[in-house]
Amino acid sequence: MTKPSPQDMVPHRAQWTTQWGFLLAAIGSAIGLGSIWRFAYVCYENGGGAYLIPYGVALVTAGVPLMILEYGIGHRMRGSAPMSFAKLNPHWEWLGWWMVIFVMFGIVLYYAVVIAWCVCYLGFSTTLAWGADPNHFFFQTFLGVTPGPHVVGDIRSPILLALVLVWVVNWLIVFFGVEHGIEKANKIFMPLLMLLILALVAWTATLPGAMEGMLRYWRPDFSKLANPKVWIDAYSQIFFTLSLGFGIMVAYASYLPRKADITSDAWMTCLVDTAVSLVAGLAVFGTLGYMAAKTGKPFEEVVQHGIGLAFVAYPQAISLLPSFQQLFGVLFFLMLTVAGIASSISILEAFSAAVIDKFHYPRRAVVTVLSIVGFLGGIIFATGGGLAWLDIVDHFLSHYGLFVACILQCLLVGWVYGARHLREHVNAVSRVQVGRLLDVAIRYLIPGVLAILFVSDFLTDIRQPYGGYPWLAQLLIGRDWLLVTLIVALFVAGRRWRRPLDRSPL
Repeated sequence: MTKPSPQDMVPHRAQWTTQWGFLLAAIGSAIGLGSIWRFAYVCYENGGGAYLIPYGVALVTAGVPLMILEYGIGHRMRGSAPMSFAKLNPHWEWLGWWMVIFVMFGIVLYYAVVIAWCVCYLGFSTTLAWGADPNHFFFQTFLGVTPGPHVVGDIRSPILLALVLVWVVNWLIVFFGVEHGIEKANKIFMPLLMLLILALVAWTATLPGAMEGMLRYWRPDFSKLANPKVWIDAYSQIFFTLSLGFGIMVAYASYLPRKADITSDAWMTCLVDTAVSLVAGLAVFGTLGYMAAKTGKPFEEVVQHGIGLAFVAYPQAISLLPSFQQLFGVLFFLMLTVAGIASSISILEAFSAAVIDKFHYPRRAVVTVLSIVGFLGGIIFATGGGLAWLDIVDHFLSHYGLFVACILQCLLVGWVYGARHLREHVNAVSRVQVGRLLDVAIRYLIPGVLAILFVSDFLTDIRQPYGGYPWLAQLLIGRDWLLVTLIVALFVAGRRWRRPLDRSPL
């Protein structure tokens, strides 16, 4: 009797049914909440239309090459981040686990809570529940913000109930796998998201003062290009917005068919994410322009960023609309909810794929357990002190954790495995060929830029504690969160693969 080979012992891997299904899922992961409310403000603050120059340079020199790297490795090694890295070099499996662990048991825990806020505000929009003072409503009535992270406070019931709904939706989509869950969901979510964004832009453009706000958003100030901070912000935005360094794109690419146009897919993902961010910014700044005209305040006074823009400034602007305020609010917060869910399911899938690859547990059991644990882990962010916890954990994970993970990923692929081997594989399956500049970007440019970003953030935090939070709180929450996830990653990487790991590439 012929003994089965290790490759024969590996079960059939799921596969995207269409190229568009894969692209929509990847784009859905990239277009998160930050693409809608962070990009527009960063663009406005850093020179308006002139900011597109450093952003474009960052996209071409860092965003696209890193996307090609993650697509190429996932496709060539046919595995999640831990499996792919283990095939590249068995001593680097831990890096893949660290990526998916600090994203699954860090970023998505608080990200799901922010989506829950959007769900709550979707309901609040029907009655304009935030009243005449959206700032007080959001921070006090809704969040019940405590003096700091040391005072956890009570669990906010509306957020908790919305969080249950968010995790049920995540569970339901990922439960049915790639073809029947994630791909089908994104074929609904992405067209719906595009339609909502275009509808809001068209509606906003009809409001008095909106065009001035849009012009402020786009108006170029080329003098700002001389400021190094603008270029640093451009590269920083690229890494934040494209879901790179999370293990997501590696897992998604592992489900591609053997013949896949890696280069074109990478460019398409990056360009569509940029286009959506730019267009969504028109709706945001058009609404702010209307609010400035309506209240008589200078435009600079109504501009906010981050959660203040989405949950304070925007509700205030909605209340000032001459008609159909409720409908406008529902469209805006539905847009944020859809964008958030499309990103959160990709994080759940990245970790699920890693567990299934190594331990071969049934998908439905893995996704169910992870969804329950994810919900329970997110409760801390649904308390009165949750906003402070969210802010600290987000800063440490999405800056230090993300930057270090991306640097190490480039070192692994560029120096240990060899960037040339990746390039040869990408060119073998792609219509658009990439040259040796890809090797230069992976080995030198991207790690160098990320090192600069890391040092810049570190020095800024040394000069002044982030957010004004006590150093002890930041270290116990942010630093230790990273360290604990790293220790767990090393432990899991030390466990044996349940079935022999086929190290032969595609």
